[in-house]
Amino acid sequence: MNRTASAPEKAFEYRVRIQPHHTDYAGVVWHGTYVAWLEEARVEYLRSRGINFADWVNSGVDLPVVDLSLQYRRSLAMGDTALIKCWVQPPKGVRIFWHYDIQDQATGDTCVLGKVTLVPVDHKQRKILRQLPAAVQADMARVYV
Repeated sequence: MNRTASAPEKAFEYRVRIQPHHTDYAGVVWHGTYVAWLEEARVEYLRSRGINFADWVNSGVDLPVVDLSLQYRRSLAMGDTALIKCWVQPPKGVRIFWHYDIQDQATGDTCVLGKVTLVPVDHKQRKILRQLPAAVQADMARVYV
């Protein structure tokens, strides 16, 4: 698995207080919960930069996840606060790469490293676009770290 680089100084930060519905029967965060947090952090990062993900979807462009990797280092538990640091690198072709460092806020320890790859898809034709739409390119140019 490719390792995700440590978070840059200017990474976006998103906090989550770990609730019972985030955990398994033992009170440890269920592995699938991390995937939902990645999307929440990604959408909130865009929103913090004045970009509404729904606007892209409403314009006929979907950005589905085509690759996802998580590297688990340490578990989080109910009552902890997760600090999700995320950043995006400039696209390669039409692929957009998001990186994540999920930490225990209390200790600063990295618990999960993640990487998500998105590609633009024409909503009606359900086909990958050969280039990023101009509006998406312009928006994404404002968020690279």
